Amino acid sequence: MTDAADGVEVQLATADDRCFLGQMLEEAAGWDPQRPRLTPAQVLADPQLAHYVHGWGRPEDLGVIAEVGGRPVGAVWIRRFPADDPGYGFVAEDVPELSIAVLAGWRGRGVGSRLLETVAAAAASRGVGAISLSVETTNPARALYASHGFREVSRAAGALTMLRDVGA
Repeated sequence: MTDAADGVEVQLATADDRCFLGQMLEEAAGWDPQRPRLTPAQVLADPQLAHYVHGWGRPEDLGVIAEVGGRPVGAVWIRRFPADDPGYGFVAEDVPELSIAVLAGWRGRGVGSRLLETVAAAAASRGVGAISLSVETTNPARALYASHGFREVSRAAGALTMLRDVGA
């Protein structure tokens, strides 16, 4: 799926994209330039972060990769978590949680919007009713999420949990 106006192509993520999703998880965790970046090993050693990509490719996993000129520049993915191993934006076991990251040079150019809308449509086509996410209150991406229909459902320790109805 290519938008000729911006040259961004989006495609569904496969099990082979686990490595890139891991890189994007590192990018998402390191969004704040005022904090030290975690290394890839640190991200994957942290169970609270690693479960966003560990074992990627389960039948219920859904992700989208954005590419420009065949080079991946961003990704969004959703996963369900059990109540005894919740994600940061956990709402319910039947509500998958969204993770997203766009490489710094591509932020503010519509890639994140494109990814959000594509994964929401794909989730709705699979019968998903809603998706959630967690975002720190100081993260500028919070405005992006709100502009795409995510609404605050809870707040704790400097972070918001947001929810978007997608259909079903």
